[in-house]
Amino acid sequence: MSIVSEFKEFAVKGNAMDLAVGVIIGAAFGKIVDSIVKDLIMPIVGAVFGGFDFSNLFVALDSVPAGTVMTLEGLREANVPVFAYGNFLTILLNFIILAFIVFILVKQINRLKKEAPPPAPAATPEDIVLLREIRDSLKK
Repeated sequence: MSIVSEFKEFAVKGNAMDLAVGVIIGAAFGKIVDSIVKDLIMPIVGAVFGGFDFSNLFVALDSVPAGTVMTLEGLREANVPVFAYGNFLTILLNFIILAFIVFILVKQINRLKKEAPPPAPAATPEDIVLLREIRDSLKK
């Protein structure tokens, strides 16, 4: 079997295609959740905690050159090492929301996958019931 035909067989298997679709949709979904956290949730959280931006919470780990803007982006452009704990908090919140959404999604899929209870046994026909009663009375 040639390597090309072997690769073709691998690539068109259902599992590989399902995985590819899952990765693509997961990446797009991750961007949606990132936008929700960055553009909707974090501004509200920032307003509740006094109006500051979490993404600009950092500690400079080295001396800051004169004239450098004291923002996370400004320090990174100046190649100053920073401990960006605000950015970490934003990404952590992003992960928690994404994990919760995936949990709810998996829970709902598992609920739908539950097997239906087996159907109740069919009622015994009346003639069989009568024959059983006759048999039981003859045994006495």
